[in-house]
Amino acid sequence: MKKLKVGVIFGGISSEHDVSIVSGTSVISNLDKEKYNITPIYISEDGKWYVCTKPVEQIKILNIGETIKEKRIIENIEETLKNLDVIFPVLHGIGGEDGSIQGILEMFNVPYVGCGILASCVGMDKVYTKIIFDKANIKQAKYEYIKKYNNKYIYIDKKMNQETQELKEICKKIDSNLKYPMFVKPSNSGSSVGITKVEKIEELEKAIEYASKYDKKILIEQELIGREVECAVLGNEEVISSCVGEIKPSEEFYSYDAKYNNSESKVIIPADLPKEMSNEIRNQAIKAFKAIDGKGLSRVDFFANEKTGEIWINEINTLPGFTQISMYPKLFENVGIPYKVLLNKLIELALEK
Repeated sequence: MKKLKVGVIFGGISSEHDVSIVSGTSVISNLDKEKYNITPIYISEDGKWYVCTKPVEQIKILNIGETIKEKRIIENIEETLKNLDVIFPVLHGIGGEDGSIQGILEMFNVPYVGCGILASCVGMDKVYTKIIFDKANIKQAKYEYIKKYNNKYIYIDKKMNQETQELKEICKKIDSNLKYPMFVKPSNSGSSVGITKVEKIEELEKAIEYASKYDKKILIEQELIGREVECAVLGNEEVISSCVGEIKPSEEFYSYDAKYNNSESKVIIPADLPKEMSNEIRNQAIKAFKAIDGKGLSRVDFFANEKTGEIWINEINTLPGFTQISMYPKLFENVGIPYKVLLNKLIELALEK
C-alpha cells in the first residue's frame, strides 16, 4: 500500500515557538511510520523554512528550550508543500494559529489538519471570539475592549463605537464597568503570554501597557469564580467531544510558567464534576466549535462553579498543544482514543474536509 506523504510543520515566529517544537516533535515521534512518509518542516523564529535532515525514526520529543540542529533551508516552499498529500500544522500562536499558515495551504490547494482560515482567525483573536460567543448566546465573563494606535489608546464600546482617549480616562471607565479582580490580556496571544491579574485601578494602566507589547488589541475581563476545566472536540460536520478535564494551576492563574515550567500544576482527567454539569460543558464545547465554523480539532476552556451551577466559556484553542503534558490528546485518550489513533483520525478529517 502506498504511503501517504505527511508534512509536519512546527516552530514558527510566535512567542510559542519553543512549545511548538515540543508539540511538533511529539507528533512526528507518534505518527505511524509504516503508514506515512513524514517530512518534518521547521520554521525558525525569524520565519525561515527548513526541512529537518535527521531521519524521522531518530527524531525524539524535544523539551522546552531545545531546538532543531540538523536542517536544510527550503529554497522553494510552494514546490515542497505541493509535493505532500496532507499537512499537519503544529504551529501555535501568531503565524500558525491565526489563519496565516492556513491561508498559504489554501492558496497551494494542499489539505491540512485543523480549522480553516475563518475559524483560526476568530479563535486566535480573543476579542472577536467573544463577539461570536455573544451572538451564539454562550455565557462568558464581562469584558472591555481597547486598542493601541500610534501610542494612543482607543476605547471601543459595546456597539463598536471607537473613541481615542487618555489611558487614565479609559482606566476610569473600565473601573466603573467591571469589578476587581480583572485580567488584562493581549487579544492575539497564546499560552497565557502577556496576561496580568489586577486588583485595583492603580495596577490597571501598567497591565494594559504590558499587554500592548504583545498586541495592539487588548481585552480586559472580569474574574470568574470557578474551576478551570477543558473539553476537547474532534470532527468536521459530525463533532464529538471528550470527557472534561480540570486544571489546578500552581500559581494564582494558569500562566505560561505554570503551564510549562512548574511541575506543581496538576491536571485531573476526568474532572470530578456532577454528570449534568460535565454533559453541559461537552455540549457547549461543540456549540462553540461550530459557532466559529471549526473543523478538525479544538480545545475549549471553561470555568465551572458547582455551587451556583454556572458555566462560562473562557476561550477556544483551534490548534491546541500536542506536548506530552497537553490536555487535548490526554482528554481523548481517557475516552478510548489513544494518541496514535487520534493522529490518524485528524489526518482522515483533513482529507475529508
